[in-house]
Amino acid sequence: MTASTGVEGLSDIDELQKQSHPIRGIVALILGVVALIFAIGLAISLGAADISLSTVWTAITQFSPELTTHQIIHDIRLPRVLGAALVGASFAVAGAIMQGMTRNPLADSGLLGLNSGAAFMLAVCFAFFPGMPYMYLILWSFVGAGLGVAIVYGVGSLSKGGLSPMRLVLAGAAVSALLGALGEGIALYYRIGQDLAFWYAGGVSGTMWSHLQILSPWLLIAMTGALMLSRSITLLSLGEEIAIGLGQRTVVVKVWGMVIVLILAGAAVSVVGAVGFVGLIVPHFTRYIVGHDYRWIISCSLVYGALLVVLADLVARTINPPYETPIGALIALIGVPFFLYLARKGGKEL
Repeated sequence: MTASTGVEGLSDIDELQKQSHPIRGIVALILGVVALIFAIGLAISLGAADISLSTVWTAITQFSPELTTHQIIHDIRLPRVLGAALVGASFAVAGAIMQGMTRNPLADSGLLGLNSGAAFMLAVCFAFFPGMPYMYLILWSFVGAGLGVAIVYGVGSLSKGGLSPMRLVLAGAAVSALLGALGEGIALYYRIGQDLAFWYAGGVSGTMWSHLQILSPWLLIAMTGALMLSRSITLLSLGEEIAIGLGQRTVVVKVWGMVIVLILAGAAVSVVGAVGFVGLIVPHFTRYIVGHDYRWIISCSLVYGALLVVLADLVARTINPPYETPIGALIALIGVPFFLYLARKGGKEL
């Protein structure tokens, strides 16, 4: 490490500490957890048959299988809402990690091909391996997510100017469109469009306890790994040379970070489908509140990502009863204008 690099790295850390707001982070986490608990209770309570919050609490703490309302809560609404929370947290944390590692504020699993790659692989599984157990569907979702991001980085690297944030997003849009078209072509040819409609539209209505039992260990391990890696991602977000100068093994950090992102995005897509923009919106929102320390960004993104998707699912069920609006469409109403706003700023941070 040269003297100039060391001085620059220390000055950047000092600046980072000035821009970090731990008190705001604590307050944001507390408020987010309270809001999430309230949103989960509200989401379980409201629906085709409205149920009081007191009944919801009784069904959770003193479940009685003889009561119809308890069966609705336990067998249908509770796994659905918990699935929405897990999916939202996964997408948001994956987006935060990608933005920190690549120093690209436009990075998101949906914009960089992970979601479309996972959805494409699900189409292949439905077409050629019908009846595949859910555990194996998740594994193939991971493979598809890895395939998508590998193609995006490969295509983006072909440009003469290298991988700029906008080139990466453009490559992601092209690859996502390609994989989406291939998946739809497979669905039409093999007549599995109805089976795939759930994943392409985006929704958690089919989530069951068996799904959560398989998903939860993967997601909890990946989120724990993200929190453990958060300090290294903070240093990496200052620039690779500075991170190396400060003793970081950047290749190891990037490999583990990408493994975590693939697990989070692949597992989330296997539940909710190719929902985009959660990983774009939430990290920017939390960064605006808590500063640039990824220990707080990732922690808050986990909570607020879960809150966003739980609320989106609640609106999807109640905006046009008895029909459901796809979650992906609702989040895109916020995500697309936000993405255009960031693109207009040249990919700069908020």
